[in-house]
Amino acid sequence: MTIRVRSGLLAPENEAESGGSGRNSDSPAGIAGLAPAFRNKTVNSQPSHRESLTMFSLQTIFGKGDKFYGLLEASADAARQSARALIALLKQKTPNPSLDEFRVARRREKQVMGEISAELVNTFVTALEREDIEALSAALYRIPKTVEKFAQRYAMFAGQLMDVDYASRAVMLEKACEVVSEMVGQLRRGMVIETMKEMNERMQAIEAEADRLLLDLYHDLYTNETSATSLLLRKDLFELLEKAIDRCRDAGNVIYSIALKNS
Repeated sequence: MTIRVRSGLLAPENEAESGGSGRNSDSPAGIAGLAPAFRNKTVNSQPSHRESLTMFSLQTIFGKGDKFYGLLEASADAARQSARALIALLKQKTPNPSLDEFRVARRREKQVMGEISAELVNTFVTALEREDIEALSAALYRIPKTVEKFAQRYAMFAGQLMDVDYASRAVMLEKACEVVSEMVGQLRRGMVIETMKEMNERMQAIEAEADRLLLDLYHDLYTNETSATSLLLRKDLFELLEKAIDRCRDAGNVIYSIALKNS
C-alpha cells in the first residue's frame, strides 16, 4: 500500500502552476483556476518527478518485519553448525585440532546479531515484539559462544584428553540445537501452540538425558581419577558441555514463551 502526497495540489509555487498571474490560490477564483489543471488527471496516472519526491511507502516503514525471521533462523543454524563442528573436533583424536569452523560459526553469529540490532533500530513495526527478538537473539548467540569456549579449552589440552568420550555427549548438544532450529523455524509458520509445546517437551527431555549422562561422567571422574590437575581440567570441560546444552534449553524456553504470548 502506498500513500502519495501531492504538495502541488494544495498550493502552486509559481504562476505557471496556478494557471494565471497574481491569482490568489486561496480565493474562490484561484481555486476555480486550478481545476482545469487537474480535471483530466486520474487516480492511476503516473506521478511527476515532484510528486515522486513527496511519496512515502508504508512498506518502507513496515515491510521489514519478516526479515527478522530469516535472521533468527540464520542465528539458530549457526548454533547448530557449531555443535556439528564440535562433534567433528572430538572425533579427530589429535593433539592439535583445528578451530577454524568454530571461528567461522562464531563470526557468523556475531554478524547476524549485529544485523538484528541494526534492523531493530531502523524498523518501526516488527513481526514480533522487540523485547522478544532481543531476548531470542541473545539466547541463540550464547550457544556457539559456549561451544567455542569448550573447543578452545579442549584444544589446549587435547593430548591429555584422548581417553575421555566427550563425543557421545556432544551428540546430545547437536540434538538440542536441531530442536532449537526447528522451533525458530516455526515462528514464521504461525506458532501453533501444540507444535511448540511438543518441541519444547523434546528439548526438556534432551536436557534431562544429557544431565544424566554427564552425571555418569562425573561419577567415573571422581571414582577413578587420581590426578587433581586432570580432575579439574575434565570437570571444567564437563561443565562447559552441560552449560552449552542448558543454553539450548534457555533458547527453547524463550521461543515457547513467545509462542504462548502470540497464540
